[in-house]
Amino acid sequence: MYETKVLCPLPNIKQKGLSIMPALQQAHALCTLEEYETFPENERAEVFDGIIYDMASPSQLHQIILTELLVTIRNYIKGKNGKCSVFPAPFDVKLDESPLTIVQPDIMIVYDTDKLDGKRCNGAPNFIIEIVSPENPEDDYVRKLYYYQKYGVREYWIVDPQRKSVSVNYFEENLLNVPYTFESVVKVNIYEDLFINFAEISGAVGI
Repeated sequence: MYETKVLCPLPNIKQKGLSIMPALQQAHALCTLEEYETFPENERAEVFDGIIYDMASPSQLHQIILTELLVTIRNYIKGKNGKCSVFPAPFDVKLDESPLTIVQPDIMIVYDTDKLDGKRCNGAPNFIIEIVSPENPEDDYVRKLYYYQKYGVREYWIVDPQRKSVSVNYFEENLLNVPYTFESVVKVNIYEDLFINFAEISGAVGI
C-alpha cells in the first residue's frame, strides 16, 4: 500500500446536509449486467457494487464546460495524430462485472482500443474528467475518487463550476486533490505537452 499525498482538503460536503452514496434500491437487490442492459436508453444511471444511482440531467453550464474541454482535448490528440479515443457522456465504462460497477464519466480518454466493444469501455480509461453537479458534489469528490483510484484510472480531474476550482488526481504519482482555480493553466499529466487554460474556458462560458 502506497502513501497518498493530499495537497488540499476536500470541500466540506457533509455540512450541506447531503448524504453519502444514497442508493435507489435496497442493498440486497443488486443489479446485474443483464438487468442494466434492459434500462431505457433515455434513463441515465450508474451502478456501484451492484447498487443503482440515478443521474440527473446536466445543466446548460455543465454542457458548455464539457464541450470546451472536449474540443480542446480532441484537437490536441488529432494534432498529434493520436490513436487513442475520447468520449463524452453518456458512454458506459464497466469497471467490474461482479459486483457490477458501471460509470458514465463526463469525459474520458482510452488508450487501449481493445477495451472498446462498440457498446462500452471494459476496464478503466486512462484519463477522466467529471464536472461537479451542485446537487450531488460528493458523487465526484468522494465516491468516484475512490472507485477510479481502485480500478486503475491514471488521472482524474474534478472540475467544479460553483467553486471555480479544478482538483487534479494523478494516481500514478500518488497525488490527490492538487488544487487549481479557473484562472489556472493546468497540465494533463499523462501527456507531455497538453495544457488546458481554464481562464479561457471560464471566459467563454461567462463565469
